[in-house]
Amino acid sequence: MTLSLPAIGTLWWREITRFRRQRSRVIGALAQPMLFWLLLGGGLSASFRPIGVPENLGYLEYFYPGIMVLAMLFTAIFATIAVVEDRREGFLQGVMVAPVSRLNIVLGQSLGASTLALLQAVIFLTLAPLVGITLSIGSLLAVFVVLALLAFGLTNLGLMIAWRLQSTQGFHAIMNLMLMPLWLLSGAFFPLTGVPLWLEWLMRINPITYGMAALRRCLYLGSGDAAGAIPALFPSLGITLLFGMVTLVLAAATARRHHAV
Repeated sequence: MTLSLPAIGTLWWREITRFRRQRSRVIGALAQPMLFWLLLGGGLSASFRPIGVPENLGYLEYFYPGIMVLAMLFTAIFATIAVVEDRREGFLQGVMVAPVSRLNIVLGQSLGASTLALLQAVIFLTLAPLVGITLSIGSLLAVFVVLALLAFGLTNLGLMIAWRLQSTQGFHAIMNLMLMPLWLLSGAFFPLTGVPLWLEWLMRINPITYGMAALRRCLYLGSGDAAGAIPALFPSLGITLLFGMVTLVLAAATARRHHAV
């Protein structure tokens, strides 16, 4: 299948432009994760004694990578809700009759939303020194790659859901039922070790768990076991990349089945 770079680039730029014009999305995507981090992190710091996490790792520092992923998740959600709005406003009808494949349409939307999610995460990345994380050039580049892969996968997952729905209310319901639990069960909020066996297995089959593990490994690149007892780096990167590719294909297949009517 041929990729149409003009079509992909146009849809990518449309997402960027729309984001710039809706400043409330910027505030919401940044402020809500920040409140989660400060309130939950501050409240749980005194009682945070999990198994498999280095003793000198406080909860604010442990929760920090999860907050970056949460910021990307919120940005991806806001961006993919636009698919439902575009269907209602008639924009998708025009796009769907264009002589380009559904893969090009979904890829353009995905790259636009992924770019926005990545930018939000990079803003949070500047706070790393405040929690005691020192980033070298190598670890900074590795973190950037992991964040990009995670943003791509989360956005494609959101698109896969949004192309099926007719209302923003339905999307919010799915978000609360599916997307937020995926984040909670990724090791962002509590570690993989020391939980009941059934919960551990749910975390192990969650693909976002491996993106979170790769992010923690890269934040502490070269620091031994500072990241704690989590999956190894390269298998986690492979699973995160596979997650992005599979969700892209599924989102394109969903777009082919659900016409803009």
